[in-house]
Amino acid sequence: MIKFRVLNADEKMAEIRRLYFRTSRQTIQQDLERAVQLLKSMNSEEERERAAVYLDGLSQMRSDWASGKPRKPRAQRRS
Repeated sequence: MIKFRVLNADEKMAEIRRLYFRTSRQTIQQDLERAVQLLKSMNSEEERERAAVYLDGLSQMRSDWASGKPRKPRAQRRS
């Protein structure tokens, strides 16, 4: 039997952030879909607003890669 763990708000945000920084041209569609699922599962508008920045970025990357436009490299952030 598979057990699923329910993520809390901070874990959801961390997962969306991880998807944003680790996505690639090959994984963007799955990563964006997963991020949307996580966003929909958030309980408060405040949580969703914090995550929206990363969703916008993922969406923009998908658009840029689909159109073939070169994208400026993202600055690496230290955690």
